[in-house]
Amino acid sequence: MKTIRPFLALSLILLCFTVNGHADTNEIYIVKVSGSINPAVADFFKKSIAKASEDKVSCIIIEFDTPGGLSESMREIVMAIYASKVPVVIYVSPSGARAASAGVMITLAADIAAMAPGTNIGAAHPVGAGGKEIGGSMADKIVNDMVAHSRSIAEKRGRNAEWVEKAIRKSVSITETEALKMNVIDIISKDMDDLIRKINGRTVKEKGVLKLDNVKKTVLKENLRTKILKTISDPNIAYILMMIGLAGLYFELSHPGSIFPGVIGGISLILAFFAFQTIPVNYAGFLLIVLALVFFIMEMKISSYGLLSIAGITSLLLGSLMLFEKGGSDLRLSWTVLLPTILIVSGFFVVISGLVFKSHISKPKTGAGGLIGEIGVVKKALIPEGKVFVHGELWNAMSKKHIQEGAKIRVLKVVNLVLEVEEV
Repeated sequence: MKTIRPFLALSLILLCFTVNGHADTNEIYIVKVSGSINPAVADFFKKSIAKASEDKVSCIIIEFDTPGGLSESMREIVMAIYASKVPVVIYVSPSGARAASAGVMITLAADIAAMAPGTNIGAAHPVGAGGKEIGGSMADKIVNDMVAHSRSIAEKRGRNAEWVEKAIRKSVSITETEALKMNVIDIISKDMDDLIRKINGRTVKEKGVLKLDNVKKTVLKENLRTKILKTISDPNIAYILMMIGLAGLYFELSHPGSIFPGVIGGISLILAFFAFQTIPVNYAGFLLIVLALVFFIMEMKISSYGLLSIAGITSLLLGSLMLFEKGGSDLRLSWTVLLPTILIVSGFFVVISGLVFKSHISKPKTGAGGLIGEIGVVKKALIPEGKVFVHGELWNAMSKKHIQEGAKIRVLKVVNLVLEVEEV
């Protein structure tokens, strides 16, 4: 009996540690995530959760505001939340924020879901490239797959699976008070301190009890790599990068060996194509922009008297409007970026085309063509051959009539570096 008592005491101590919490430190990590859900955001999510698990903090709170994004990135985030060894709290905040589309599933996947007053959640119906509705049997497949995935998330966390299905099939959206009543979220908190106070002492399934008295708050910030990836994933930045890339390649192809425009253009296009993977892109718009570039180049080769330039400007405008258009989200071009870019690009090509056309119809300034029509002086009498001084140079010349030394002549043509002239 005496040997059993120490064993029982040790077991009770271990049980207390297990029940009272999993954390080794009285600290929480706070992460702020805003904007569309894309690979850069998913990577930041996963690294933050992994760090929280490694450091064994009390929990990680993600302050969340998103219009939605890519389903694949959303699935990666959900898997990271499931794999977390510490409680993950999603807090839709501040007031005016939303958890739409893919953000709905991420919020539901959290161990604790919270919202601030004045926020909303919902509108999770999947859309295709350019924000267009997906038609036919493909739409049914995608919607059914999304419904099954979201219902499994809701059932795993004990939340309202019926509402989630409506959010996907009918794009319904609700406020924070409605979400709390319908068992979509767990808590409404006015700010971060209020949230910490309300989740203190809450039991998280398989992860113990949260002990957050006098807890230390540490904010995890995005590193440089994440900031760069998020920046180029902005539709306005992606659009500018694409235009720089096309312009750079044009200069390199029209002036081979320039190197610098080709290098800048190639890098810009690669970055733009990376951004296109994170943004719903209508590739008809992209092809119209490429077609506009072709029209501008043709204007320099063919004298269309401005018709090709007009076609190029029209294609550029239509393609830019179609490129990132996505109903119900912020994934679209800003007019403050769109209009100046179109004006600058169109103006540049119109000016260049005008200069090229002018050079085609103007008299040559150099070479043999530049000598025709020039006035000179006879330095050695033409009987019928002699020498003349034209354009600052001494030339061999011939004439059908004899011309005396000192007379003025006009160049008629150049044959094998011999000028045929006539007396003025």
